[in-house]
Amino acid sequence: MSFTRRKLLSAAAVLLAMAAAPAFAAVDVAGIKFEETATVGGQVLKLNGVGVRTKVIFKVYALGLYLAEKKTSLADVQAVHGARRLHIALLRDLTSEEFGDAFMKGLNANTDQAERIRLLPQTKAFGEMFASIPGLKKGDTLLVDWVPGTGTVCTLNGKKIGETVQEVAFYNAIVRIWLGEHPADEALKPKLLGGK
Repeated sequence: MSFTRRKLLSAAAVLLAMAAAPAFAAVDVAGIKFEETATVGGQVLKLNGVGVRTKVIFKVYALGLYLAEKKTSLADVQAVHGARRLHIALLRDLTSEEFGDAFMKGLNANTDQAERIRLLPQTKAFGEMFASIPGLKKGDTLLVDWVPGTGTVCTLNGKKIGETVQEVAFYNAIVRIWLGEHPADEALKPKLLGGK
């Protein structure tokens, strides 16, 4: 085989490999890389939006929302029948009390009394999950997944924590912490819904 032909075949092989490789690049937010796709319950999800939760002037965590297809409103996000993911990457240390209190504050701000009463057993189970960990450290990754047929599954740094909560209404209440009428961070909400 001639040198030129070997070069052409080699170049063709490189081009084929490049064409076959996925064209997904990670999105960098505050030094945290969020992949363009994630697989939850066997379903490939796309990064819908990502941003940073700040409190006063402090960056608390970076948050990514993954859905099967892009959505731009809370109603559309909550109507999704497939898998969903909230990817929380800690940018500072938080005690379990701090994270649990912020969770409860966000939940209470975006649910009415009747819903809070209805979701009390699930909320209690989630509270027990926070109590089971000493805290969250800078660099930790908390995934809150909705897996159809299974429920809300949480993992911390790849290890399952807490009980699986089966009602989709509870997952929707969690999503409203960031996308509801009174979001935890007004600037973060539009970013999660695909804005800038």
